[in-house]
Amino acid sequence: MDMRNLVIGPLQLATPLLLSPLAGYTNLPFRRVIRELGSVGLCTTDLVNARSLLEKNRKALKLIESCPEDSPLAVQIFGAVPEEMVAAAQLLESLGVASVDINMGCPVRKVCQVGGGSAMMTELDRTASLVRKMVESVRIPITCKMRLGWDDDNLTAPNLARALEDAGAAAIMVHGRTRQQGFEGKVNLGGIRRVVEAVRHIPVIGNGDITSPEAARIMLESTGCTGVSIGRGAFYNPWIFAHTLHYLKTGELLPEPGFDERVRVMNRHLDLMIEVFGESLGCTMFRKVGPWYARRFGPASMFNKGIVRIHTRAEYDTLLQDYIAWRQQFLDENGQLRPKYAPAPNALNFRDDEVEESNTPAVTRREAIPVPTGPNELW
Repeated sequence: MDMRNLVIGPLQLATPLLLSPLAGYTNLPFRRVIRELGSVGLCTTDLVNARSLLEKNRKALKLIESCPEDSPLAVQIFGAVPEEMVAAAQLLESLGVASVDINMGCPVRKVCQVGGGSAMMTELDRTASLVRKMVESVRIPITCKMRLGWDDDNLTAPNLARALEDAGAAAIMVHGRTRQQGFEGKVNLGGIRRVVEAVRHIPVIGNGDITSPEAARIMLESTGCTGVSIGRGAFYNPWIFAHTLHYLKTGELLPEPGFDERVRVMNRHLDLMIEVFGESLGCTMFRKVGPWYARRFGPASMFNKGIVRIHTRAEYDTLLQDYIAWRQQFLDENGQLRPKYAPAPNALNFRDDEVEESNTPAVTRREAIPVPTGPNELW
């Protein structure tokens, strides 16, 4: 497949593959894991309240915490007060972020009620005016992430995208569902294509249901978008960027990582959680992360029951060693999972309600995994 460069204002990205913001998950540890596995062009932080940034709220500042290895980095903000959004963009520029993304797609009521998120799609002139003021106040690119519209009767994304381009937005990222849909139903690829056709020069990045390299290729070919932004698919499968880039370049699907590699990356993720948040909070937050890695371990009930109780790295290490020993009963003489215990190919899929690209901390309804009070909870 012909790979086009993805250029966002002055930023020329190494790949057209972006990490979407996932509330409660795309923190610094996860972004570093993604970057270490390779092939991501740009990572975006969790959604953060512009006013909270200006007030130097401790939790807000933790959401945008970064390091030299975490580059290039975009920070996604929400708000509807022009003065606050402008000031937040200027603050972020002074902190060295590569770009600022405005959330115009979050469907959560508490965000929409204050004029942010998807509500911004209902007032084109006001929204375009806000974006213009932000663009004129900073040198770094301002991008906008939106949905197709409020509902099926109000698919405003093409008109809004054109207005935002005129206002100076450097790129548009569009999730192929409406606000009314939330995360239900299938992504409307035709709707994304209409956004691509509506703009003249700026790139449009497609988002939604990118859970495999094949899905990324379909998004690119069906919509004509310049890049794809991967959210929930990356959390479930952090190798997706490297595998997708290889597939787009060669047409070859790389084999899935083996058990040892999955454990290595899981351990690295926990190490980074402890480094950034401290041992107690890092382990507590990891309780909702570990089960996602375990989905491709084969039988993992013993691990999942134990991971939600860990408080220290030592407890995790003991649990992991006990689990590896317990897992032996499901292996054949070559140390591979017997076929009847191997995860089915569709185990890569998951319900749309399990991880949300919004400002609401994500919780799986399948498992009673406690969501900790911590730096990822602002609202």
